[in-house]
Order: sequence, then C-alpha cells, then structure tokens
Amino acid sequence: MLYILIYFTFINVVSACLMYKDKKYAINKAFRIPESNLLFLCLFGGFFGTYIIMKYTKHKTKNWKFHLAVVFSFLFWVFILPLIIYFVLYS
Repeated sequence: MLYILIYFTFINVVSACLMYKDKKYAINKAFRIPESNLLFLCLFGGFFGTYIIMKYTKHKTKNWKFHLAVVFSFLFWVFILPLIIYFVLYS
C-alpha cells in the first residue's frame, strides 16, 4: 500500500511540475513540452496533478484531450482498476 502512495505522489508531482513548466514556456514563447508527454503522465496516474495545474494556471483548459484524459484516468485508477483487481483476486 505504501508503494502505491509513493507512486501516486511521485507521478502527480512530476505531472504538476511539467504542466507548470509548460505554462511558463508558453508565456515566454519558448520550447514547449510535447502534449504526448503530458498526456502520458496524466494517464499513468498523474491526473490529480494535471487537473490542479489546469485549473490553477488555466493551462490546457480549452484542449478537450486533456479534460478527457483527466476524467478517463481518474475513473480508471479509482474505480475500474480496483474492481478488476478485486475480481481477479477473489473469484
């Protein structure tokens, strides 16, 4: 259980930092972080960090892919994956 908490903390901190950095790069018109990297982090558990930075800095809020990725990732990690694990272990 502790490993799961460490994983989610790490992936969300990295996701939030990269989203924030990409926002700063966008303001300065500098080299940007590819959207695929940000979406990858979101789908692999960084949905909370991505969502917080999206709302806090108003970054990628008009991009429907990010809204969809945050919602899908949240549903998968919080509801679907635990159900799959439960049915595999206890059936």
